[in-house]
This record gives sequence, C-alpha cells and structure tokens, in this order.
Amino acid sequence: MPDDFKSAAAVRKPDSILFVCGMNAIRSPMAEILTRSLLNGKTYVASAGVTRGERDMFVDAVLEEEGLSLNERQPVGLEELNDGYFDLIITLTPQAHHVVLERMRSFAANVEYWPMPDPTLVTGSRDQRLAAYRDVRDRLKQKITERFLQ
Repeated sequence: MPDDFKSAAAVRKPDSILFVCGMNAIRSPMAEILTRSLLNGKTYVASAGVTRGERDMFVDAVLEEEGLSLNERQPVGLEELNDGYFDLIITLTPQAHHVVLERMRSFAANVEYWPMPDPTLVTGSRDQRLAAYRDVRDRLKQKITERFLQ
C-alpha cells in the first residue's frame, strides 16, 4: 500500500469515536464534549471508563469556561456501553490503553493512545487545582483540533 494512501487513511475523520480513561469522570468526558463541540455534531462521539467513577465538579467548571456542559451526563463503564462498535477508540490513560487493546482485540476499530495527565494528582489551592484541569482541557482541545480539523 502506498505511503500517501496510508497517510490519508490514518487522518480520515471517523464516523464514530470512543474516548476511554480510567473512570470516565475527567479526561474522557472532557474529550467527548470538546470533540462534539469542535466537530459540530457530525461524528458520533461517546466516552467510557475502565470502571465507572463519580462525576467531578472541576470538569464542569472548566467546560463552562468554554461555554460547554456535561448537562446530566454521568460516568459510564466500558461494560455499560450500548453501542459496541466504533471506528476509532482513543485511550487517555495507560490503564485504559491496556484494557482496550486486550478487550477490543476482535474488533476492527483503530486505537490511538493520547496520554493525558491526571489533574487529581495536583494539590494546593482551588485555583492551582483548576489550573491542572484547564491544562488537560487545553491539551485535549489541541489534540482534537490537530487530529480532526487540520
């Protein structure tokens, strides 16, 4: 297969994307909402965690700064997904990447690994912690723009 054909296939915008992180509480829901917004709803986008965690209010705060909201959305575990087929699965943590590669072996989906820092590891004032969440949001926004809009 010619290199230029491989490159075109690699950057083709998928019809459906799944973002996966550890607990679907911070990184993957942020990526889901940002992708929906940036792609104007033209692609089916979902997110899940290796396990289901608890909603994180700092995520709501940094998404609100972008004019976005999770609304009533709650964290979802991989086993709870109704739709099991995605063109592209993007993992955001080492654990999620390992689990997806293991569980999705028999699926035809492409898997990409976008490692993102865990903002819950940052301690300090509310502003310092919010800065860590903003950093993740901004990194995700940059990756989504580079991957799907350029």
